Amino acid sequence: MTALDLEKPAFDYPGVVTVAGDVTKLDFPDNAFDCIFCTEVLEHIPDLGKACREIIRVARHEIVIGVPFEQDIRVGRTTCGRCGRVSPPWGHVNSFDERCLLELFADCKLISKSFVGTTKEASNPLSTALMDMAGNPWGAYDEDIHCLYCGASLCAPKSGRTLGSRICSALAHRVNQVQALWMRPHGNWIHMVFSKPQTANSTTESV
Repeated sequence: MTALDLEKPAFDYPGVVTVAGDVTKLDFPDNAFDCIFCTEVLEHIPDLGKACREIIRVARHEIVIGVPFEQDIRVGRTTCGRCGRVSPPWGHVNSFDERCLLELFADCKLISKSFVGTTKEASNPLSTALMDMAGNPWGAYDEDIHCLYCGASLCAPKSGRTLGSRICSALAHRVNQVQALWMRPHGNWIHMVFSKPQTANSTTESV
């Protein structure tokens, strides 16, 4: 079994090989693994098509994909304290629904799908603009998450916000509350299992 991340995972479990790597350029041969398990990854990848093609290439049998489902990535946006630019929450640059995933893995057969949790969280252009004007004080700030543009750690704005900031954020929150009255809950995360078509060149190299 192989565990891969941008930085080599720090854990040490018997039978698990840890490696550093880039999902858009995997250093493995074709059909290297019986099963690829990829969750909480694709929402962070700008070159989504390239990443999915690499996953399909190195898989021999099954591919398990887990991503946020129909996430409104305007909710929880952050404003960088260093460069002032706005980033999506938790560095999620992609949003997914079933159709998107089926298109990304069109060469594979869908075996199963399941959903985890429910959410009604959503935003709109007006509340998004108001929250940006307020500096996104209630964004998904975490020192482990960095600005997509300058790389600085994202930290919540300090106390002492201006009256204008407080008014804009309060209005944005109220607009979203009203919108939520008409929103239907949907799955928070989706997991889809795909089967890769077998070819004459498919061989088992690792599990």
